[in-house]
Amino acid sequence: MPDRPGPAAPDTVRPDAVRAEGLTWRHRGKRIVDDVHLNVPAGVVTGFLGANGAGKTTTLRLMLGLIAGQGSTTYFGRPLAQWRDPAKVVGVVMGGVAGHPRHTLTAHLRMVAAGAGVPDSRVREVIERVGLTATADKRLEALSLGMAQRAGIAQALLGDPAVFFLDEPANGLDPHSIRWLRDTLRQLADEGKAVLVSSHLLAEMQQLADRVVVLARGRVVAETSIDDLARLGAEVTVQSPRVDELAEPVEHLGGTFQLLDQGRAKVRGVSRFQIGDLAADRGIPVHWLDERAPSLEDYYLSVAEEEFRIS
Repeated sequence: MPDRPGPAAPDTVRPDAVRAEGLTWRHRGKRIVDDVHLNVPAGVVTGFLGANGAGKTTTLRLMLGLIAGQGSTTYFGRPLAQWRDPAKVVGVVMGGVAGHPRHTLTAHLRMVAAGAGVPDSRVREVIERVGLTATADKRLEALSLGMAQRAGIAQALLGDPAVFFLDEPANGLDPHSIRWLRDTLRQLADEGKAVLVSSHLLAEMQQLADRVVVLARGRVVAETSIDDLARLGAEVTVQSPRVDELAEPVEHLGGTFQLLDQGRAKVRGVSRFQIGDLAADRGIPVHWLDERAPSLEDYYLSVAEEEFRIS
């Protein structure tokens, strides 16, 4: 059988590691994925957010060429089919590790390594990296959910790829395993890998991702970095018996002032430090001052409001 075309693996990691354009997929006449454009940069963790049924897994399958649809995806400027050794370009984790349940973890990984053209010595390295050395001789059917997720990541690591796709990797994991997963993906990004993680767990993704792309009803509806999210508009609650006297100076600084009940007001566009200084300069007593940055959940619900209402 002739070798696959193209090089085995990318020589360098470019900022535009993965680029998907115009991905579209229909099922029974309905668009499940609708003209999705998605970039996955190197060196960061990209969170791919959406409710169950939003089309995240289908989008990943289109990007990997596992199902046929419209649009294209390139990895370092080439379609995945033009790389001779795809396992050295992208590692994929979709639901733990799939293999014969009576095979041991080591035997399974050796078989996968052989098929990917990876030396057998790499198996022990990845088992150690994911912390499964004591489990290496266990059968796949005996692995717990957390161990199976680690085994899936070990399998994805075999070719030392430059790109990682993970589909809902935190589902069903205990807090210890989630912490391990977060640290592992952060380490991969710090090594210059491009990491794409699909999830509907918003609180967890806020701790894990550097940037997020939101999918709703098969379409990308928003994209932002976690740093930019924190700057989208912090909300300050201030309480004072003379709170109404802060309205004019807050608006003079370019903020918005909304009077509430019980001597409270909601302020946007001005920090709590600025409000404290304004109150001190005018001799206005302040009984409560609280600043809250918008959460990823707030952001997601604001940009995917229609899907949230339907679901």
